[in-house]
Amino acid sequence: MKQKVIRKGSSFFLEEVPAGEVFTPEDFGEEHEMIIRTTERFVKNEVVPQADVLEHKEEDLERAFELHRQLMLKAGELGLLGVDIEEQYGGAEMDVISSLLIAEHSTLSGSFGLTMNDHTGIGSMPLVFFGNRAQKEKYLPAMARGEKIGCYALTEPEAGTDAMSIKATAKLSADGKYYKLDGTKQYVTNGGFADIIFTYAKVDGADKMTAFIVERDFEGVSTGTEEKKMGIRGSSTCSIFLDSAKVPVENVLFEIGRGHIVAFNILNLGRFKLAASCVGVAKIAIESSVGYSKERVQFGRPICQFGLMKHKIAEMATRTYIAESMLYRTGGLIDTILATVDRTAEDVGRQSARSIGEYAVECSINKVYCSEMLGYVADEAVQMYGGYGYCEDYPVERIYRDNRIFRIFEGTNEINRVLITGMLLRNALKGEIPLFAEAEKAKAELPSMEPLTPSADDGPLGYQRKLVDRAKKIFLFLCGAAAQKYEMAIEEEEEVLGLLADIAQEVYAMESGLLRALKSVDSVGEQQSKTKIEMVRLYVNDAMVRVSGYARQLLAAMETGEALDSQLATLRKVSQFTPLNGVQLRRGIADEIIEVGRFTC
Repeated sequence: MKQKVIRKGSSFFLEEVPAGEVFTPEDFGEEHEMIIRTTERFVKNEVVPQADVLEHKEEDLERAFELHRQLMLKAGELGLLGVDIEEQYGGAEMDVISSLLIAEHSTLSGSFGLTMNDHTGIGSMPLVFFGNRAQKEKYLPAMARGEKIGCYALTEPEAGTDAMSIKATAKLSADGKYYKLDGTKQYVTNGGFADIIFTYAKVDGADKMTAFIVERDFEGVSTGTEEKKMGIRGSSTCSIFLDSAKVPVENVLFEIGRGHIVAFNILNLGRFKLAASCVGVAKIAIESSVGYSKERVQFGRPICQFGLMKHKIAEMATRTYIAESMLYRTGGLIDTILATVDRTAEDVGRQSARSIGEYAVECSINKVYCSEMLGYVADEAVQMYGGYGYCEDYPVERIYRDNRIFRIFEGTNEINRVLITGMLLRNALKGEIPLFAEAEKAKAELPSMEPLTPSADDGPLGYQRKLVDRAKKIFLFLCGAAAQKYEMAIEEEEEVLGLLADIAQEVYAMESGLLRALKSVDSVGEQQSKTKIEMVRLYVNDAMVRVSGYARQLLAAMETGEALDSQLATLRKVSQFTPLNGVQLRRGIADEIIEVGRFTC
């Protein structure tokens, strides 16, 4: 069996990745297909019939909460809650891809999908990756069965994105047996009925941010009223109050003063799993709106036959294809590196932190791209329904409301944009990736580069590969220029960091879709990969225009006068390419989606 390659995080900017190396949805095995079928049957047979009760929980909150618990027990019986948990603690210990598939295919369940995915994600991952043996033995079996439900309580009234500014405190009792936690945690998903609370406080009021495992029944723990939300109304969201809450010292998670290591790495995983949910919802929105467009007749023909409707359908499907490609590519990377972690070792927490943190940039890219992709798809789905899409009787109305939170969850997209570039530059400064050396090379090479033109020798997507490589060169040059101009003060230039992040995610998006299509061509041939090829050609065509636009904005922000004129002239030359007929491409893609009636590639 060929050994999997462990690539450095963010290295895709610096090197050419072989198509055969990336994991794609076409690589799903029998076990993965079984997970998909099990999840979809559970959602269809058990959750969907109860959707209205959950969605309108304010009418009978106690009944709704009890229903959540019953459904979690059924999910536990089916093994859907223990995929990431080791077998010795009652789980299935499957791969990361299986976990992503559950997150993606549970989205038809609406708000309950959030309940389940919060529990299996940030509501249990702190313990899975950072807990000691005794803690895992005590809590994980019940969490895998759905008997105990988890939640993640980090945000406070005055500490959201700036997690290190939390005010919650933890003081050791005189007898040294427990900590007294004081503070308020806000916007806690599953907070109304969770049994296990992973939370954070500063020990002795100092800067020693520490993670704790808190049980709902501990003295001094209470919950607030349910938040009245725009969307995800069937889920529980409330505050948790810690009033001298007595937490045994053995419930300190990981190490005192190292809670930020737990918090940030779990958020990385949370961002990544959130992306899977976004892909799942986007597919539902496409199927629903395309189905409606085939039935809705205006001017004597179904509205799906109109050009601007085809434009929407093709764009929705293409962006979903790109997002799905990014997601499972990243899943393969994380799967490979986590396989090197010795889950029985004493330093398992440190090993886990290093492994998860390796792909922090990719996790943030997935979160930003996929949540904004879903925002676009949901908005266009409502538009395709017209006035009906604005009414609660139709599914896209709820999808539109529910999806808005994804751009806020797990760190806003604004902070994630800053993190993408900030982490990349920080890794370069530490010498972990040769970013600045490659930036210098790009700076020297760009002035002599000529515009890219298609060649008869390119083969399928050969021209697109050249364009992606050119986009990487542009990004590297801009990274080097920004770092040189602002040096350590670049942290204050958020607009610059944001534009660099937008280019970074376009590079990762283009390349992920490209590599998946190329792998498909190698596997099943060009004809059977036709839709993938068309989507990649369309996406790269449009993405290069966006990359050029972001680059122009960046140069204008950093330079003036003759220096700016010179750099803009170079940019115009190196970013020039031969555009494709996007109208024709979109019509072909849309016709394929319309015929099948759902997302397909």
